[in-house]
Amino acid sequence: MTYQPTGESVSSHPLPGWYDDAKFGIFIHWGVFSVPAWAPTTHSIIDVGMGRTAMWNMPYAEFYANWMRVPGSPTWRHHRDTYGADRSYDSFIPEFDAASKAWEPAEWTALFRQAGARYVVPVSKHHDGVLLWHARRTNPRKPNHIAARDIIGELAAATRADGMRFGVYYSGAFDWTFAPHPMRDMLDSITTVPQSQEYVDYITDHFHELIERFAPDVLWNDIGTPGRTDLPALFAKYYNAVPEGVVDDRYRRISGFGPLSPLLTRWPFRAYLLRKLTSALGGKGGPLDPNAKVDVHADFLTPEYTVYPDIAARKWETTRGMGLGFGYNRAEPTDHYLTLPELVHLLVDTVSKNGNMLLNVGPMADGTIPDIQRDRLLGVGAWLEANGEAIYGTRPWTRAEGTADAGGTDIQVRFTRRDGSLYATLFGASAGQQLLLRDLDVPDGEVTLLGGGTPLQATRRGPDLELTLPTDVPPASRAAGAVSLRLGPAASSL
Repeated sequence: MTYQPTGESVSSHPLPGWYDDAKFGIFIHWGVFSVPAWAPTTHSIIDVGMGRTAMWNMPYAEFYANWMRVPGSPTWRHHRDTYGADRSYDSFIPEFDAASKAWEPAEWTALFRQAGARYVVPVSKHHDGVLLWHARRTNPRKPNHIAARDIIGELAAATRADGMRFGVYYSGAFDWTFAPHPMRDMLDSITTVPQSQEYVDYITDHFHELIERFAPDVLWNDIGTPGRTDLPALFAKYYNAVPEGVVDDRYRRISGFGPLSPLLTRWPFRAYLLRKLTSALGGKGGPLDPNAKVDVHADFLTPEYTVYPDIAARKWETTRGMGLGFGYNRAEPTDHYLTLPELVHLLVDTVSKNGNMLLNVGPMADGTIPDIQRDRLLGVGAWLEANGEAIYGTRPWTRAEGTADAGGTDIQVRFTRRDGSLYATLFGASAGQQLLLRDLDVPDGEVTLLGGGTPLQATRRGPDLELTLPTDVPPASRAAGAVSLRLGPAASSL
């Protein structure tokens, strides 16, 4: 199909099967912000988004370039005390270029493949405006804002050589080299979006070049785009070049307040608008609502650091770091990181509700992936090696969640289906344990424990199914605290 540069045409793009089947991808936040590698760790991004704390307490190290310019913020104080008040963010660029010489992209992709990831999405330009590929159009305000290595080009080649799909992240709405002042609060996240034709042309040229040079399987934009961006033309170009590509839901046009901005961004208008914005974030129609109408075309939705409570009719992708943020943060304690069972639970819960999980890796400046992140990835990969049949290529069942009685204690169960079979993944079940899976409309018969092919006998007990787990549960399943069973024929799904 040839797509036309109209909203109607690009909205006819079907969700590619590969993306729906993949379930698990790797996000990579690596850049100049990996040199200072610092953010406060006192609050979660949910606390910030819901207005429970000041925006400058966000635990995202990749926002360093902004918060270091806001007097009184934790990052401003850290920067002053660590580097001196006069040191610029630009001075970190040569340090990043020097450190990144040690980076071996094939080492990353080998790890991601071993982790069971099916696609990889690195940052090509974050909010600091530094370009991580050898772009033909450099920053007119900051010509030095470009990495010495062609990071995106090298990683694209290594990822595809390892048999995974390759996408790119790009920050369309935020580029602090074009912003008139630093972002201080939620309202500034609207008013600091550059609206000049120069910036619209700049990001459009970048999107076109990323498409032409890398043919990314995922074109993942962040925050939004300026109000005058021609999105139907961009999407038509992309789909015609990459018919099985996908775009996220973060291309929404942000136009600011036009000539009223000087008035509306003053108190008391500022206080009123901040309350309205905070309320909209979590309310009906906000980013946490899977039924919200998106003002531009999208192939999937992107809740951040959260999951939907039930099966969503639209495809979605949860994204988060293993800790509180995305970029490497040297200040973050290891107990902030999700445990292996928590990561596997998140993956299974997401997939059961029609989602994918895009799990972030935040490397150090020299490309080293911290041991705790590496260990978590290997643990997820070992679990998927044993239980991937219940994840890859599956679709939601008639319901996502269930429970099982495990000797008087309830444990959580998640369901998926594939090729006529129903799968149940149990969290916290133990080897040799007798289980009663509640409210399962499946017949008596053989049940298979994934990872070893062990056949189990299941018996109907009214609406429930009784079975006993074997004593030889696969080690990877024990380590992750999750076992998957193939139960038999699946009923119809959504």
